[in-house]
Amino acid sequence: MLSSVLLSISVLAAVAHAFPHSAFRHSLPKFKRASSSGKLVVAHHMVGNTYPYSIDNWASDISLAHSSGLDGFALNVGSDSWQPARVADAYQAALNSNTGFKLFISFDMSSLPCTSASDASLLRSYITNYATHPNQLTLNGQVFASTFDGSECTFGQSSPTQGWQSQFLGQLTGSNAVHFVPAFFVDPGSFTQFNGVMDGEFNWNGGWPTTLTTSSVQAALSSATFTNATENTLQAEIGTFTSDAAYVSGLNAVSGSGKTYIAAVSPWFFTHYSPQTFNKNWIYLADYWSYNARWETLVNNRNQVDIVELISWNDYGESHYVGPIEGAQPAGTTWATGFDHSGWLAMTNYYATAFRTGQYPAITEDQLYLWARPHPKDASATSDPIGKPTSYELTEDKLWAVVFATAPGTVTLSSGSSTTNASVPAGVTKLSLPLTPGSGMSGTLSRNGATVVQVAPSASQYTFNQNPQTYNYNAFVAYASGSGSSG
Repeated sequence: MLSSVLLSISVLAAVAHAFPHSAFRHSLPKFKRASSSGKLVVAHHMVGNTYPYSIDNWASDISLAHSSGLDGFALNVGSDSWQPARVADAYQAALNSNTGFKLFISFDMSSLPCTSASDASLLRSYITNYATHPNQLTLNGQVFASTFDGSECTFGQSSPTQGWQSQFLGQLTGSNAVHFVPAFFVDPGSFTQFNGVMDGEFNWNGGWPTTLTTSSVQAALSSATFTNATENTLQAEIGTFTSDAAYVSGLNAVSGSGKTYIAAVSPWFFTHYSPQTFNKNWIYLADYWSYNARWETLVNNRNQVDIVELISWNDYGESHYVGPIEGAQPAGTTWATGFDHSGWLAMTNYYATAFRTGQYPAITEDQLYLWARPHPKDASATSDPIGKPTSYELTEDKLWAVVFATAPGTVTLSSGSSTTNASVPAGVTKLSLPLTPGSGMSGTLSRNGATVVQVAPSASQYTFNQNPQTYNYNAFVAYASGSGSSG
């Protein structure tokens, strides 16, 4: 299990706010961190999207992440020659922050070469450069490191196991010794083939219900009598711990002790690249408040999870970013600009605190979150040669809402002629509303005849457009908070 990482967090004054979202980084609700559980919450940070970053950009990201309940960043590094310089800036910014914010390298083996022995030298240099850095995440005196993919890497040896062992782990000893927790995309039942390599495993695809396909749920979604029972079934699939349990079981069969399990959590997934570029065009179902549901599952099963890794801080190409839209998006990424996700980050502290401590913190500030896609799922785009993403049929044309209430109140949701009023208790309540084409979205939380929180993005910020030019199954997230009242 992980050793404790002690971090402190300042509690900022609650400030009622709505748009613009740039205000969020100064007014997120805060909860004190636990100091003894040893559990961590980190975010996956794509260094490949940080080409124009300076130390100041890293400092801003680290400050926002730390104040939002995150303990560190997993720095996803690829093959670009400029990336080591950005990593150096990240470590310097973490040191300058005086927060104890942790960093570790996540080698992107879908980008980094790994067929010859010499390919491992870059990986080793990342480890040796930061092994003794005060902000490097370590476990039992070893340098923590991860990957995206890499189960087929041989580094010129006869097998992946021999490659990772002889060219990477075996050459890093003493203060450079590595605690290696990769995201290998293999059957958990075959983890034992990596005996001597795998000190843990990161279940990357556990962040989404990847097994839900159009064929398995199409009948329910297209039915004119779509029932609450069907919705509950889909919600259960989103919140399941099944794949996590399989990973934990697979790790238990791997030789050695102290295995580390990293579980993924992610708020969304949509990617839309042509065959001529990255050839990625699909969604995973993220309706039914999937971010909240996944967090609740991980909190309920926290005794089996060491680290939660949020996917992602800034992967705009797959639409699951929670940090600010900055840096450099991959070429051809048209669906992230203008689609703020910082509301998802704002609610993260609540769940991260519960994961670390085993107890949900008291809600001291009223908060209202709304999110929705920008056009009907069945809309036909007028100028999009790529076509609709695979599995688009799974999603619903709904506004999704979550309220964090300090006391009972009434939530009103609206989208054009579609309106609902719901009495909500103190605590967290999930609500939804059908979207009206050509309209926007809004919500209020009221108590004792007074509006406590209001979220009302303008038409220029969000409209549910029935005639899009291009397909966009990303989400627009709106958020506001108030000072809270028990009256």
